Amino acid sequence: MPAAPPRTGPPVSRRRWIALGVVLSAAFMDNVDATILGIALPRIQRDLGADHTTAQWSLAGYALAFALLLITGGRLGDIFGRRRLFLIGVAGFTLASVACGAATTPEALVGGRLAQGAMAALMVPQVMSVIVVMFAPAERTLAFSLLGAVLSVGSVSAPLLGGLLTEYDVLGSGWRAIFYVNVPIGVLAFCAAVRFMPETRSERPLRLDLAGVALVTLATLGIMYPLVQGHAAGWPAWTFAAMAAGVVLLALFAAQQRRRHLRDGSALVPPTLFRRRSFTAGVTVVLLLFSGVTSFFLVLTYQLQSGLGWTPLHTALVTLAWPVGITATTHLALRHGAAHGRRLIGAGALTMAAGTLAVIASVRVLGSDLAWPHVAAAELVIGLGMGLCVPILTGVVLGDVPADDAGAGSGVVNTGIQFGTAVGITIVGAVFFALASTGTGDLADRFGTATATTLWYNVGVFTLAALLSPLLPAPSTTGP
Repeated sequence: MPAAPPRTGPPVSRRRWIALGVVLSAAFMDNVDATILGIALPRIQRDLGADHTTAQWSLAGYALAFALLLITGGRLGDIFGRRRLFLIGVAGFTLASVACGAATTPEALVGGRLAQGAMAALMVPQVMSVIVVMFAPAERTLAFSLLGAVLSVGSVSAPLLGGLLTEYDVLGSGWRAIFYVNVPIGVLAFCAAVRFMPETRSERPLRLDLAGVALVTLATLGIMYPLVQGHAAGWPAWTFAAMAAGVVLLALFAAQQRRRHLRDGSALVPPTLFRRRSFTAGVTVVLLLFSGVTSFFLVLTYQLQSGLGWTPLHTALVTLAWPVGITATTHLALRHGAAHGRRLIGAGALTMAAGTLAVIASVRVLGSDLAWPHVAAAELVIGLGMGLCVPILTGVVLGDVPADDAGAGSGVVNTGIQFGTAVGITIVGAVFFALASTGTGDLADRFGTATATTLWYNVGVFTLAALLSPLLPAPSTTGP
């Protein structure tokens, strides 16, 4: 009888579902750590005797390191083995978490957060690769659904977990518990990956673009570092020179990417993607939305805790209204996203702008009488808007991208999410902390004025994202 045809699909492994559980635990750990710190930041700042720039770098540094190394982390897995890079990433992330928890100086905390972001960039790309490589197409829908569920649980649990761990001083560790909680998860994920995760590599991996990484890193730091440090330093001449140099380096990075793509197609950011107006508009919308989201919660957390004296747990409980709102509208986005994707994104962005306006109005009118119902109602509105747009955003943005470029496009979009987060925290944090430290009146008045003024940035970026949404791919290209 004739020999059976060789199998060309993903390798079958009875352990693939266990391996999926292992990589999902790492995705959960990263998703929680990206946001859990925000609730505890005011207390951390007081305990370490840190200035406001530490708060900005603790949040923005994680996202920035993640963004700069995200695509490279995926390529390293393709070249040297996804299991190997996952193990390095998990081990490094766990050790960096210990370093953050043990930090006794602001510099040590920021260094630990940068290391966490870098290790996450090695760890997280392997999650998607494992799903694609180990599961047949018919099984991937369930695998990706489980990934979405895990990320949703992480988003919901992070603020509450941060508030509980900080407030109840677990094992006498105080806020340090928000980092130490990663240790058992990381150890279990590492041991399980050694036992159950097979090694896979790409047969034709793209080359590493280390020159591109170096250029974009220097350019980004040239712009962001003076923005964060400028106010504390008094805006000396070097801050403006550094920002100008950063802009020049960005131009050099763009030129280097074009040459790299023409030579061997291994550019970090393939220039051909941006020949499509819809993709360029989509990446811009991603940058705008995510520059507004995390920076909003940075401002609100400091307003509630430093301005009004709320506890971390009180802040966390009110923040639960945000994921409740996301959950309430996500099913609508997933159900109607194929036919009405860009309309839903536009409506969601405008809803987020409306929720932010409600916070501004409440702070202006109520001042120190601001209570939890006012904050929770506004956060609920913002969550409703996020649920309409964020779950379908990547799919809509990639709607006009050819199948052969979908992987590169997805990497650029995910990098844009992290860059947007870092840039938003940098800009909004710089303005907010400058206003809060130099304004007139008592502490509550200064923080209230800073909040009501700074959040106009967030209203602006959400509104601009809505105005750009008609430029996203048309419904006919995003689904049946």
